[in-house]
Amino acid sequence: MTDTPPDHLSATPGSPFYDEAVLARGIGIRFNGVERTTVDEYCVSEGWVKLSVGNARDRYGRPMTIKQKGIVEPYFKS
Repeated sequence: MTDTPPDHLSATPGSPFYDEAVLARGIGIRFNGVERTTVDEYCVSEGWVKLSVGNARDRYGRPMTIKQKGIVEPYFKS
């Protein structure tokens, strides 16, 4: 594995961008200079994150998310 996190990563197992090995290693997200812990998915090249909002669920039982644009800085926790 490299020391650079992937460009696009999702924490949802059904997503094509899900990578269990990377998530097990521990990843942190800094969004617009603020540490975020509720990030469900991110894309560095497009500059967006999907954040979980509260306890709300969609009709399939997945957490509701909102998409926000800005500067995304992923890093590996060590």
